Amino acid sequence: MSLHLSGWDDTIVALATPPGVGALGIIRLSGKKAIEVVNALFPSKNLAKQPSHTLHVGYLKRGEAVLDEVVVSLYKAPRSYTGEDIVEISCHGSPFIHQQVIEACLQEGTRLAKPGEFTQRAFLNGKLDLAQAEAVADLIASNTEASHKTALNSIRGGFSSLLKQLRDQLIQFSALIELELDFSQEDVEFADRTRLQSLVQTAHEQTQHLLQSFQLGNVIKNGVSVAIIGKPNAGKSTLLNALLKEDRAIVSDIPGTTRDTIEEIINIDGILFRLIDTAGIRTHSTDVIEAVGIERSLEKMKQANVVLYLFDVNETGVTELEKIVADLEAQAVYPLLVGNKVDLVNEVAARQKFQMVAGVLFIAAKSGLHLDVLKQRMVDAVLQDKVQPENVIVTNARHYHALQEVDKSLQEVMAGLENKIPGDLLSLDIRRSLHYLGIITGEVSNEDLLGYVFSKFCIGK
Repeated sequence: MSLHLSGWDDTIVALATPPGVGALGIIRLSGKKAIEVVNALFPSKNLAKQPSHTLHVGYLKRGEAVLDEVVVSLYKAPRSYTGEDIVEISCHGSPFIHQQVIEACLQEGTRLAKPGEFTQRAFLNGKLDLAQAEAVADLIASNTEASHKTALNSIRGGFSSLLKQLRDQLIQFSALIELELDFSQEDVEFADRTRLQSLVQTAHEQTQHLLQSFQLGNVIKNGVSVAIIGKPNAGKSTLLNALLKEDRAIVSDIPGTTRDTIEEIINIDGILFRLIDTAGIRTHSTDVIEAVGIERSLEKMKQANVVLYLFDVNETGVTELEKIVADLEAQAVYPLLVGNKVDLVNEVAARQKFQMVAGVLFIAAKSGLHLDVLKQRMVDAVLQDKVQPENVIVTNARHYHALQEVDKSLQEVMAGLENKIPGDLLSLDIRRSLHYLGIITGEVSNEDLLGYVFSKFCIGK
């Protein structure tokens, strides 16, 4: 890596485990003096003479004072996370001990690490590209199975590998076109335009696929907002409580009990769903507070990723339901239709009643009947089996915007090939595509970009 950041060759130290009281705490050092610094505090062994990837038990001392009995983990360059010498000190989980050990390391010539600086060094030393480095932060922040899968796939290089294939092929053609410019007087073509057109078309399709995956990636990373809407007393609050398995919302036979939106989070099959219980929607309300609640419900409905329209199968007619669906679809809202309270009637009769309305799911929120089917329908509405370990899904907004620029450039290359524009102009468009692909992986970067990316990491990673 040719990029040089001021101070990145110092030896750094930080607490690598969460602050606070615990069984253990790990203090991590990385840099040229990491082994020397810990050697000065660890008289049990000369770590410089020990092989890499070994553990050593002994007392950590500051002068004659014993700080703690510790386990020292040794990782010598370049076989380490950062590519530098790394020493990790596992000590007891007292914040006081952590403070004392870090202070002792600072006095021996280290400095405190900045947020994300260990991973930044891994990037600068070629251990990770920038997309993989950012996936480290996503993996740490992952709190569902789906977000864990997508982050792990990126760390393993799934996303980077796909970008590298595109980049390598474009570089090959760019080099041939550049060669043509050196022989412009002879009017020769080294780059097969038909093959280039096929390559660019394939690259465009792959880029489009990645761009389209961002909507799903954003949902995986940030969760799915689900608005539960319907007329007053349809059972929206009962459904919320049933899904959460706790009494979160007030349930009453009096219509209009819920005056404002209530939001709660539930994990279903590795996806976070933000359930929003809204005020019952009716045409007219003389209650000012209820009217405000209805307005907020409509806003939440339009912002939601998924809309559940809940209706009472006993109180709602087929014609009324069809009109409601038409009104929602006119607002570009395509709800999952959920018929509630089938425990009060014969379920078969309810199905026959609404057989002309496609896609209705029948439940009894109060007794929990068919809630498992509803949950699966919610997951299917979002994922549709798209989250697999081998699938590449874009979850990072920076990558998404760079890919938009890549795709724009590829479209200009395709237009240029169709219009038979000169090689020098084609070369400019291909270079632009390469530039934005490089921005994603860090092959094109600057200190401000890296500072922004790694500032979002926790200290010690």
